[in-house]
Amino acid sequence: MTEDALNSPGSAREPLRVVLVDDHGIFRAGLRAELGPELNIVGEAASVEEAVRAIHELAPDVVLLDVHLPGGRGGGGAEVAQACASVPTRFLALSVSDAAEDVVAVIRAGARGYLTKSATGADITSAAYRVAAGDAVFSPRLAGFVLDAFGTTAATDTEDNLDLLSAREMQVMRLIARGYTYKETAKELFISIKTVETHVSAVLRKLQLSNRYELARWASDRRII
Repeated sequence: MTEDALNSPGSAREPLRVVLVDDHGIFRAGLRAELGPELNIVGEAASVEEAVRAIHELAPDVVLLDVHLPGGRGGGGAEVAQACASVPTRFLALSVSDAAEDVVAVIRAGARGYLTKSATGADITSAAYRVAAGDAVFSPRLAGFVLDAFGTTAATDTEDNLDLLSAREMQVMRLIARGYTYKETAKELFISIKTVETHVSAVLRKLQLSNRYELARWASDRRII
């Protein structure tokens, strides 16, 4: 699925089966009302035990996962993700917390993205589709925590193929590696989302990378962001 399709309000998208995990019923109700109609909420949970049971029973496409949850061994959202590692689902963390330790813990446990609860329903809906497609999604300032935690390998002496990138591709690469979305990158560079998508595809191909998460690590390793 292309980024244009994800961001176009009129585009048709295959429904996603989603489980909401948060210990505050009012937040779950508000989130349910704000999410796009193409997200099919098949279950909800308010604790670690409820979440693990629901995810194993329902095997949703995406779990919208709070980081701090009661129950279990006190591990919250990270414990849920670890306990459901065998389930073919994707986890998108949602939290009021923007603390580095919370972000890193849930990503280490297997979550593919992390947004703060200030995100809009449209943002979360778009992020859910991107996570379901295997992409990594972070609020821009949180991406740095992930890079710091996972991108510490020293740059190698191997050929990095940077000379294969055009000046515009370098600009796009740096923004995407910093955690910008396609839409944010397009706005920053005054180009269309489709053009950003084309440049990212070219960058991934030239650098022999599979996705934007690998690109972020690659760029951090080489300290070029």
